[in-house]
Amino acid sequence: MKYDNTKIVALCGGIGGSKLALGLNNILKQKNLSIITNTGDDFLYLGFYICPDIDTVIYTLAGVNNPETGWGREDETWKTLDVLKELGADTWFQLGDKDLALHLFRSKEKRKGELLTTITRKISKKFGLSTNVLPMSNHMVQTILETSEGEISFQDYFVRQKHKPKVSNISFKSKKPVATEAVNKALLDKDLDGIIFCPSNPFLSIDPILSINRIRKLIEKHRKPKVAISPIVGHESVKGPTSKLMKEMGIEVSALSIAKHYHGLIDGIIIDKSDEKQIEDIRKMGVKVKLAEIIVNTEEEKMRLAEESIEFIQEIAL
Repeated sequence: MKYDNTKIVALCGGIGGSKLALGLNNILKQKNLSIITNTGDDFLYLGFYICPDIDTVIYTLAGVNNPETGWGREDETWKTLDVLKELGADTWFQLGDKDLALHLFRSKEKRKGELLTTITRKISKKFGLSTNVLPMSNHMVQTILETSEGEISFQDYFVRQKHKPKVSNISFKSKKPVATEAVNKALLDKDLDGIIFCPSNPFLSIDPILSINRIRKLIEKHRKPKVAISPIVGHESVKGPTSKLMKEMGIEVSALSIAKHYHGLIDGIIIDKSDEKQIEDIRKMGVKVKLAEIIVNTEEEKMRLAEESIEFIQEIAL
């Protein structure tokens, strides 16, 4: 393989970021890829410990995700959910039978006192992965949105209310905002070639990771190239409510705004070819720019963007 000796750490959320994560996973040796995954979406539901972004990343890398929704399992069935509805349970969060089995396993392991990192490693191996899928924290971190309807937890906002309320601010709450040993080890690895910010929602998927001070500081001080991929094409987000959030919080919807948001953390940013006019303004910030086709659908396109990301890291390192 062309990138056999390349070691990368990627910061990743769910559906949008996992597309690039899959590309990276396909072109790198899996053991050389560490994916620090957002857990700000995690919550307890019907007694189960749910980790939406971790599961989306694992399902995607293992090739068992639902290609139509981007989340959940392919060829899913819903018998358990149907019975729960009959029993009068609140079933606003969709849990398929295959997906539920994973939550049962995770919840059982949690009750035994296992760390989320250990549980995630076990699950990854069961899916045939040697990729380092690393929860950003072993402790619950809550993403809280300040909205026109008061403070709302992430899943309530995103799923139950279908991200309709107007958002004015986002914060993160945790009793133990501590980076895991595995995350520390990945970021301190002397053989690391670079860090990639996947094109996940910067405010809901990447910021929760960066809210852990140790992780932010390690990235700020890292001497290897750090590259972000813009989730904005033109004046719209590639996936999800990123552009809606930006408008509501008074932030211009543009690749330039993404570069500003990550300023001080990144050395370069990959933006869509259609946003070429923003290159000079970004370069004035001291951030290098590479043009690419950001919207990827096929596996080949995801691998192509992953290769361009690594090549950009190599160019910056020269």
